Amino acid sequence: MTTRELRYFGDPVLRTAADPVTTFDRTTKALVDDLLDTVRAPGRAGLAAPQIGVSLRAFSYDVHGAVGYVLNPELVEVSDETHVLDEGCLSVPELWFPTERAVHAIVRGVDLRNEPVTVEGRDVLAQCLQHEVDHLDGTMYLDRLTPQRRREAYRRVREQTWFWSA
Repeated sequence: MTTRELRYFGDPVLRTAADPVTTFDRTTKALVDDLLDTVRAPGRAGLAAPQIGVSLRAFSYDVHGAVGYVLNPELVEVSDETHVLDEGCLSVPELWFPTERAVHAIVRGVDLRNEPVTVEGRDVLAQCLQHEVDHLDGTMYLDRLTPQRRREAYRRVREQTWFWSA
């Protein structure tokens, strides 16, 4: 079991669009294993490859017993219905802010055999799917906050000791 070190807000890999996975070999399997091992730590719901310093389109999730991964995911559908939930991020530890997300989301991608995969979620899983695809596009959840909340979030980020070590 390999739990990888996390990258924090301020690290450029988190603001860079990830490259597609093009090889489906032992290295890719090792990445998926590391993503799954790292997301299984208590209190975690999702983890994108850039959060462990790998700029590839891959993420893992562990939400209410639904555990898996998707390579080259694309958010293909979100509901018009939205809600505001407190959202956090492993790359912005200990800070949670109300974030508007679609109630329902569908992600399509592939697995380690390059076979099609679809993950559909509601509520927290939908939030997770949207959050992780954002990471792969170089977007942080803080970017989704209202302007007033975003100013408050950035102020609070600057106060964190982890921010200065990023």
